[in-house]
Parts: sequence; C-alpha cells; structure tokens
Amino acid sequence: MLDNKNKQGLYDPSFEHDACGIGFVANIKGNKSHQYISDALTVLENMEHRGACGCENNTGDGAGIMLQMPHEFFFDECLHLGITLPEYGRYGVGFLFFSKEISVREECRDIFNRAAEKLGLEILGYRRVPVNRTDIGPTALSVEPCMEQVFIACPDHIHDSEAFERKLFVLRNYATHTIQNSVKKDQVGFYLSSLSYKTIVYKGQLTSLQVRGYFPDLNDKRVVSAFGLVHSRFATNTFPSWKLAQPFRYIAHNGEINTLQGNLNWLRTSEKYFTSPFFTKEEMDMLLPIVTNGQSDSASLDNMIELLTLTGRSLPHVMMMLIPEAWDDNKDMDAIKKAFYEFHACFMEPWDGPASISFTDGKIIGATLDRNGLRPSRYCVTNDDRVIMASETGVLPIDPSTIIEKGRLQPGKMFVVDMEQGRIISDEELKQDICSNKTYAEWLNKYKIRLEELPEPRVMFTHLEQDQVFKYQKVFGYSTEDLDNIIAPMAIDGKEPIGSMGTDTPLAILSDEPQHLSSYFRKHWKFISRKSIGLPCGCLATTCFK
Repeated sequence: MLDNKNKQGLYDPSFEHDACGIGFVANIKGNKSHQYISDALTVLENMEHRGACGCENNTGDGAGIMLQMPHEFFFDECLHLGITLPEYGRYGVGFLFFSKEISVREECRDIFNRAAEKLGLEILGYRRVPVNRTDIGPTALSVEPCMEQVFIACPDHIHDSEAFERKLFVLRNYATHTIQNSVKKDQVGFYLSSLSYKTIVYKGQLTSLQVRGYFPDLNDKRVVSAFGLVHSRFATNTFPSWKLAQPFRYIAHNGEINTLQGNLNWLRTSEKYFTSPFFTKEEMDMLLPIVTNGQSDSASLDNMIELLTLTGRSLPHVMMMLIPEAWDDNKDMDAIKKAFYEFHACFMEPWDGPASISFTDGKIIGATLDRNGLRPSRYCVTNDDRVIMASETGVLPIDPSTIIEKGRLQPGKMFVVDMEQGRIISDEELKQDICSNKTYAEWLNKYKIRLEELPEPRVMFTHLEQDQVFKYQKVFGYSTEDLDNIIAPMAIDGKEPIGSMGTDTPLAILSDEPQHLSSYFRKHWKFISRKSIGLPCGCLATTCFK
C-alpha cells in the first residue's frame, strides 16, 4: 500500500494502530554471538500467526529485527568499498529507505549530506543493502524502498558516546523534516529506520517468514549481537507500510495506545517551549516536531521515548513516566514510588494501552506491561545465561532441563536485563532505585497547588425565577433527559452518574430541524478489551478510565 496516505472518506491516518507479536532473545552477560540473532529470527518465524498478510499471502503487514552494531561485519564490508571505519563507538550507522526514482533519491542524499555537514558530522560513505526479493509479493515490491546504510564518523571533539548519539538524533530529525518539506513526494518517500552507534534495525513490509531470507546480512556469521529484538505486525484497520514495520528505534509494541490523540495534543501545545542542557536552542528547533503526521501509535510512542531518553533519563525511568502503574488509588504502594508517579503525572499524560512493550537502548533490554494487563508477555531464563521473552511460550525450542526461571509480566511491572552489569534487575529493585534518586515528595509538597488549599471563590449568585431558568436551559440545549439523568444525580450525589457508553441519538447533521451547536459533537471514546478484568486487580488496572 502507499506510504503517503491522506484523509479520504472515513479513513484517517491518525487512527493507525497495531496488534502484533513481539519477543527477544538476549545474553544476560552481554556476550555476543550470531546464534542470538538466529534464535530471535526463529522466534519471529514461530509468531507468524501473530502477524498478517494482505490479499497476497507473500505481502506482509511488516516484520523486523533490532540488534547491536555488528562492528566486525561492517568493518570488513566497508573495506571492500574503500571505507575505513574507526573503532566501535566512534561511528554511527544509519539504515536509509530511499526512493527508487534516481533523481528523488539523489536529491534526498544531497540534503542529508548537507545536514550532516551543517552539524559538523563527516559522512564516511554509503553501502547498498543486499536483498533477496524471491517470493516477495507484488504489493510489497511496488512500494519497496532502495535500502542503503550510511556511515558517519564521530567528531574528534566529542568524547562522550551519548553526546554523539544525541548529535545523530538531531541529524535524523533535521534531515527528515527538511526532505519532507522540500522534496517531491512519491510512494516510497524518505525514512531512517535507525541511526545510532549502538543498534541497527532491519525491517520491511514482510511476513515473519521472509525477514531471514530477504536480508542476507542476517545470515552472515560475522553479524553478532548480545540480543535480537523482533516484531511481527498485525495492522488493525490500517495500511501496511515499510516504514511502519517494527521494531522502531527503541521499542517493539504489541497492542494499541488508546490515549494517543490526547497525548499528541499535549505534546504539540508544549514542544515549542522544550529546553534541555543536552541540546542547544538551535538543535532543539531542528528536532521539532518530535512526532510527525502519518505515524502509527507505536511510532509516536517511540519518538517520545527517544526524546526523553536522550535528554538525560534512563530508559526504565522513561517507561515509568509514559506507561505508569495504577498508582492513584493504590493505598498499598510505597510512598516514595507514589510520589514519583504523582510528580510525573503533573506534566506527562500516561500513554495507556492495552500495551506490551519490549524496549532496549543497546545496553539494557527489557519489557513492560501497561496497567490494564491485557497483552500477554512470558519469559524464561536458562542456565546458559539466555533470556527468552515473547508474546507467548513455545516460540523457541528449549530443553526444559536448562530452564532455571520462568514467568509472565504482571500489569504495570517491568522486566530488565542489564547486559553491562550482567544480571536481571527485578521490578522492585529497579523502581526503588529510580524513585529514590530524586526528592519527588519534597518537590510535590513545595510546588504543587492543590484545589482544597485554595481560598473559597468570592462569587455573588443572582437568584433566577423559574421562567428565566427555563429560558437559559433552552438557549444552552438542555433536554429533559439531561435534567433527570445527569444534572439531578450530580446535584444529589456530588458526582457524575454512571451510564452506558453508547448513544442512539440521531445525528444532528441528518436532521431537518434546527439543532443546537453542541449536538453536532460527540465525545471520542474507545474501549478495547480482550478479556475481563476481575476484582481486586480491576480496581487498580482501570484507574486510567477515571
């Protein structure tokens, strides 16, 4: 299908959602091997039923894999191209999706090169990514991009690898925004699936079974990594796309973000005021907008995670901010943790699912389940330091005698493998460390303004006669149903009445009678559930609906 999608008929690209299969295979100690990539691809292939295909069974909704930077492989391959790469960490690799139209492709390349030069970054060269198109469907091939990898040297004056990662982040956003605003749009467009010194993403509009064969790089023994993070996409009521395949740059997501429109509204009203000690004012302007039009809910979430992580927070900290536990009515929650969630709730709306998310920054890898808990995530740990996590069990053949631990993610909980420390960090330890790192409770007590602490308003109310009240009720569109079922219960009980979500009121736009302006609007409401939520867990999980 076309990547450049506009509103037409009842279709709106802002409603792009996914329901998918995710998983990863990782070495706890951070030891790299090609086997982990091969095992991750096996996991992907065994989740074929969680992905989808179009009218052609060989055109998929999307699939891919994220892995650590295979330095040995790229060093050797670049030597054949006359490019000498520096040591690991002193260069970044971008995975580019170019248009197949030569003139458009070269125009995009020129803009990208100029953007890199403006930021003081040296482009060492480009490499055409080899692909095997055997048995790839016509629909996927019709919008297949020309894939290249770009190699970018770290400037000599930058000694902090994370500062280099931020510079690459600025380059990607700045170049992408410039190209989208100035280059002729076609069916393929321009896209960077990844640009990092730590990780790289191979993905496309493929089925789960096609990824291994489509990318010959993934079968090369020199391509090694301590983990492989995979994703099989099932696009629910959306168009498949090469760029919307996953993993993205930090996450692989199974589920939906049903608060997306509200999240994006808050972001767009505040992003022009963003400041950070890690970015200059000019660089921050180059980054905006953080989330561009035409992205899926998962892609938008990934953009937000990337921004918050590169402005100085740890990845688990960011995941706690965006996908919090059910905390506000939880009387058993530790006060320090509750203060963390309350503090961040003041400036960050939760990105609520249902959602199961695997995440990595190249040094840690983990998974979290949102507070609704409606997406499965199961894991096992073996005695040879492997961790296998996926949307279901049985995705990788394992000798049961080697399993030393297994379980499933609980609602609101997090599972993290720190490959630098060489251990699994429990949800309790991880969150205790993050929540006690700052004095969040002290900040709340000092700066938060509470309604109950404000003085009573000095308002004079004028008595109205019944006929005057009736006049105002007609002007503002009140009905007998509103008075009896909504206003009266609010006055008597002091809270909104409980009612059903549906409405059978005829659409105002179809009526021949005069209608009040408010009758033309409906509250947007979406409820997704795959299983019932019982008590007492339901009291905690459904706080997002209050």
